[in-house]
Amino acid sequence: MPSQSTTSSNTNKTQTKTQKSGTTTARTTKRSSGSQVREGLTKARNGAATYVRQGTERAVDVPVGVALVTADRVNEFVEPWTSTQSRESELKSMRTRVEREFNKFERRGGTARRKATQRARQTRNRVERELKQRRRSVETSVRQNRRKAETTLKENRKKAEDGLKKARTTVEERVSTLV
Repeated sequence: MPSQSTTSSNTNKTQTKTQKSGTTTARTTKRSSGSQVREGLTKARNGAATYVRQGTERAVDVPVGVALVTADRVNEFVEPWTSTQSRESELKSMRTRVEREFNKFERRGGTARRKATQRARQTRNRVERELKQRRRSVETSVRQNRRKAETTLKENRKKAEDGLKKARTTVEERVSTLV
């Protein structure tokens, strides 16, 4: 909790601020319009100067920053190759990475080859199966149609033979009645 002396000093400050703001307002209204225009122009010049200064700094800072970042990247790339020990370890790690990638490619290629072979085998088996089914179906239809044709032919031949026999007997009977 604030002490009494602090509270009284805060009250004095508040009164002083109120008095100052009252006099500032009075001063501002008493200013001429010319001084206000000069003040506005000064602020505008300062703002424009700041804007131009910031643009110029930026135009200089960007290429410098690019050069520094490029230098860092080049150093990061070259640094492992500068000493014999780091060069050998870098080569060893590169060899390991290359072998790992090579093994990955080999596995992926083998998997793709096996899948393609399996798909080809499945397709071949399916086509052979469908072909056998169609062949059986056609052979069955041909057999049935041949049997029907043979049966119909036998029936027609028998009917024709019977008709011929009847016609023969009829002709023989007529000839014998005439003679």
